[in-house]
Amino acid sequence: MSEPLRILVVEDNPALRDSLASLLAFHGHRADFAADGRSGLALALADPPDVLVLDLGLPGLDGVRVCEALRARADRHVPVLMLTARHAIEDKLRGFQAGADDYLVKPFAGEELLARCLALSQRHRLGQAHRLVIGSLVIDRRSGEVTRAGRRLALTAMPYRILLALAEAWPRTLTRSELVERLWGDETPPSDPLRSHLYLLRRALDRPFERPMLVTVQGVGFRLDAAA
Repeated sequence: MSEPLRILVVEDNPALRDSLASLLAFHGHRADFAADGRSGLALALADPPDVLVLDLGLPGLDGVRVCEALRARADRHVPVLMLTARHAIEDKLRGFQAGADDYLVKPFAGEELLARCLALSQRHRLGQAHRLVIGSLVIDRRSGEVTRAGRRLALTAMPYRILLALAEAWPRTLTRSELVERLWGDETPPSDPLRSHLYLLRRALDRPFERPMLVTVQGVGFRLDAAA
């Protein structure tokens, strides 16, 4: 059985809060609750939870602004699962760009929410500092700054998210389907969605250097080479 988690739920719907309280207690997890964005942000900063379940449509501060403020002010990475009744790709991208780690559209099954919380809590970055260091590559998750061998890299949003996913998975190889799921969820664009973004990532990450760090593992996917 997995270790119990401390989960902060920021949700303004009383019925959903009550339902989640019963679900989390039944499975042995400790849950704290807030009904608006400002209160939720204050709780998350004062005592960072293992996972933050954050509604997108909140009174006061909405979920996007809460997530942005958390990323800017917290001294560690708090995994964020964003909840919303919306399903448009634009809403998902807004959440991810604000720093959300995963996304769940209402209505949802309680077991799925639990599974996603457990997956987020088990990522190696839980509670770690904002800086990821892989060989000569340094990623500051708070500022979004990326350097390789001391040289700052200019990355747009999607190449940055691909690089971050690869860095968090390192030394494991991420499959193409895992990357697509991480970036677009269940609303994958019809054409090859990774090709152009991988090209831009390689141009920023590898072109200025003698040896490429982004490696294609034929028939499997992509990984970072820390020795590059």
